[in-house]
Amino acid sequence: MTTTENSVGSDFARLSQRISAAGLMERRPGYYAARIALVTGLFAAGWVAFALLGNSWWQLGVAAFMAVMFGQIALLSHDLAHKQVFRRRRPTEVAGMLAGNLGIGMSYGWWMDKHTRHHANPNHEELDPDVDPDILVWSKDQARANPGPVPRFIGRYQAFLFFPLLTLEGLNLHWSGIRAVRKPGLRHRKVEAALLAGHFVLYLSALFTVLSPGMALLFFAVHQGLWGVYMGSIFAPNHKGMPTLTGRTELDFLRKQVLTSRNVRGGVVTDVALGGLNYQIEHHLFPSMPSPHLRRAQPIVRAYCAELGVPYLQTSLVESYRQALAHLHEAGAPLRNRS
Repeated sequence: MTTTENSVGSDFARLSQRISAAGLMERRPGYYAARIALVTGLFAAGWVAFALLGNSWWQLGVAAFMAVMFGQIALLSHDLAHKQVFRRRRPTEVAGMLAGNLGIGMSYGWWMDKHTRHHANPNHEELDPDVDPDILVWSKDQARANPGPVPRFIGRYQAFLFFPLLTLEGLNLHWSGIRAVRKPGLRHRKVEAALLAGHFVLYLSALFTVLSPGMALLFFAVHQGLWGVYMGSIFAPNHKGMPTLTGRTELDFLRKQVLTSRNVRGGVVTDVALGGLNYQIEHHLFPSMPSPHLRRAQPIVRAYCAELGVPYLQTSLVESYRQALAHLHEAGAPLRNRS
């Protein structure tokens, strides 16, 4: 957050005062201790069940359960990266690397760098890595700009291919971490590389020790594929289909975050499944706010946006996917018109 963004009298500063007065920026150590214990316990229980079942078709149920657990650990890593759990850097990084690198095979440092750049410039076509046209195109301008051969091929029908492609997202997260530790510049590069290697050795050894080769490959495909779909389903409703930005924007911090984000309605189940990221507007305005406080912040932020006349979008989960897919289909129109 820059000085300008939090300057006295700015729209965001006044909102920040209301949020602070409500106590919503205070830490929740008890909540996170319980959440970490529960997720860790369920994660361990999943592997115990895996060991006890042996070479059985029931293992596909374990694979689906572990896909959910990998997603929940990724959500914990997300909260850690935003310093929602610990105030100090060292315990944050240690916990983040244990959860991300060792737990699920995802580089904590790589993801934190990428996600920080996304938060600084959400949906900005030149600055947000989440809307790079590497596989999909996110706007008609990207489609017209002669993207690479993969997005040119996929972009024509990317709305129909979006969820099938998510089955590869888990592998993409693994591969992105491997690429990150192979290049200089990553903080704690050697530690991250060792923890990633430890994850892959333990994971693959468990699969090919307990299961037959064919069943091991099937478990791997189901587990990694469903994890990818779950991860994509968590993050897709947040910004996909919302306005994209280019060049130098005149939007202030509050409007830049609100206008490019979408909230998802729901109850406790939605909060748990999406890790609180269904309150994407509040999360982008206050990234270090503990996730259980986002629900309480939502009516304050929405009312304040109404005072300012700033559009505030909240939809159902199904509608958020419909809007995202409709936007993807529209963005790919120039590629379809070429053929």
